[in-house]
Amino acid sequence: MKDPNSSRDIGPRAGTPLWWYTASTMLAGTALLVSASLEIGLAELRGLAAEPLIWVLLCMIVLGELRPVYSPGQPRSSGTPTSLPFSFAVVVFFGLPVAAVLQSAATAVGGTVRGHAPHRTAFNAAQYTLSLGVTDAVLRLSLPYLLRGPWPPAAGELLAMALAGTAYFAVNRILVICAVAMHERVPLAQVLFKGVGRQAYVNAVLLSLAPLVVTAMTHSVLYVPLFAVPLAALHTSALLSVKRDHQANHDELTGLANRKLLTVRAREEISHARQRDGRVGLILLDLDRFKEVNDTLGHPTGDRLLQTVARRLSHSVRPGDLVSRLGGDEFAVLLPKVRDTEAAREVSERLRCALAEPVRLEGMDFDLEASMGIALFPDDAPDFALLMQRADVAMYVAKGGRTGVESYDPGKDRNSTARLSLYSELRRGLAEGALEMYYQPKVSLADGRPVGLEALARWRHPTRGLLTPDEFIPVVEQSNLFRAFTGQVLHTTLARVAEWREQKIDLPVAVNLCMRELLDPELPSTVATALREHGVSSRDLVLEIGEQALIADTEAATAAVERLRDLGVGLALDDFGTGHFTLAALAGLPLDEVKIHESFTARLADDNGGRTVVSAAITLVKAMGMRATAEGVQSGELTAAARDTGCHAAQGHFFSPPLSPRDVAGWIAAREHGTLTSP
Repeated sequence: MKDPNSSRDIGPRAGTPLWWYTASTMLAGTALLVSASLEIGLAELRGLAAEPLIWVLLCMIVLGELRPVYSPGQPRSSGTPTSLPFSFAVVVFFGLPVAAVLQSAATAVGGTVRGHAPHRTAFNAAQYTLSLGVTDAVLRLSLPYLLRGPWPPAAGELLAMALAGTAYFAVNRILVICAVAMHERVPLAQVLFKGVGRQAYVNAVLLSLAPLVVTAMTHSVLYVPLFAVPLAALHTSALLSVKRDHQANHDELTGLANRKLLTVRAREEISHARQRDGRVGLILLDLDRFKEVNDTLGHPTGDRLLQTVARRLSHSVRPGDLVSRLGGDEFAVLLPKVRDTEAAREVSERLRCALAEPVRLEGMDFDLEASMGIALFPDDAPDFALLMQRADVAMYVAKGGRTGVESYDPGKDRNSTARLSLYSELRRGLAEGALEMYYQPKVSLADGRPVGLEALARWRHPTRGLLTPDEFIPVVEQSNLFRAFTGQVLHTTLARVAEWREQKIDLPVAVNLCMRELLDPELPSTVATALREHGVSSRDLVLEIGEQALIADTEAATAAVERLRDLGVGLALDDFGTGHFTLAALAGLPLDEVKIHESFTARLADDNGGRTVVSAAITLVKAMGMRATAEGVQSGELTAAARDTGCHAAQGHFFSPPLSPRDVAGWIAAREHGTLTSP
């Protein structure tokens, strides 16, 4: 399988160090090939072309190029071709000119078959020519009589061949490693000795066959093809080893690196970054709405979509970056060298653009979107485990806010030490009944009389005092405490409602629901049980659903609202105007009331068109048979504007702040006369 992470077929930009290096290498190789070819006279060339041995050797070199020996743990493109013993033997037997021509021809064939870019094939041909040139030079210096013609090696001359083989390996490796270092933008010392032991061993095994090939050539051309058998066995054995290594370190479906290889590479890069005082970046990526594809069209189509995503990601990263699949529709991109967060964002945006192009499968076009989280070493984390965790935090922030890309922000980390401590304290507080409910009145804009109450939770923290929902609700929403929290809020509130009914205070009380509470399949049962235990009628309870809960998963949220409607409780949409929920979607929900968020309500005092927009929205809400309530009313001016635009009720500090339970009865008694002045 072609390595999807390989980007070596992408040509270097003109003027870059890599471009100058490849260009100079190809120029030097071409010059050596031309000068070597000029040594062959026309008559000699015709004689060689008519010699069967030349064509047999060419076939063996071509086959060797197509069947390299891979080293486990190394990229497939770094395999050593099994053509090496034949190319080396041709240098010994015929000299550099013939060897360079045959090797260049075989390299061209191999590059074409593998689909390599022309510049890569040309560089490989030049690299081999220069390496064989050094081999020829060492042999000429150590064994001058080679110039006299074909030479069968004797036992005492094997040392010279070993020196020539060592020179070939050293030059060939340096030429390749320099290109790799510049391509991946890493220091030469970092990759120079990586895997050198295995490659030296493989080269030594292959080069040890060269004297035998030369001996066979001196006796009969028919002996030469027999070497295909041991070389095929060597290639098969190496391939099986590499396959096992590849399967252990790569994802079977996409061919990308798996979590194991990502972890190994990341720790290596972090170690190098510590030495050079650099940065390493990690991007975690999760496809949005991928589950819909699997559920609608089946897993085979989903698998093809993941393969397309893997291909696009691999072709959009920088040279040296590693793309991996962590599982499902979650991917990671390791950035071994990154300047800062903005540079990592540039890579992320390039990835998003690559995914944005529609994918056509099963006759349908799919628009791909992804949420990405970025974390950097050492800025955000001192090691890989924490780097992964914090990139994951950033990704879920991006997914929750629908922003596409987010970098790690400690303030948004729901798993920080402070939040974990808060979670532990809140769990203890819920067990001890530390929640307190406050109630904010809602008044009629027609006559100023109270028409309802909204229950607002407060937490009596043992050291920090009374905490507002903003300080602890995020912990509830992101933990397993939401059921205990919902149950306690309902029971505390409904117990208070039952008391007020005995006092002849007959006002519906609203309780807020977050997304996890709304989508909890046990919620209808919890609500019904609480109503029954406290003897409260369902008409006395209103459940307020936040706009964000309906946006996150509209289909599931709509089904949940329908189940709650069957209980007979009142239903209201809270915080309308804070997200992207549309009035068209609102029409399909069985709601009684829409509460206009205070940021939207404030625009009622705007004479530059803001009031017109809000007024139009309220008109449409009323046309759908729902009531409109203005939240966050802070002044008499806003009160009058809300009434004039059609709101039936309002709440806010202009009327009353949230009241403790003991103050509610007195406030209601004072308001029964319909006074609209601020307290």
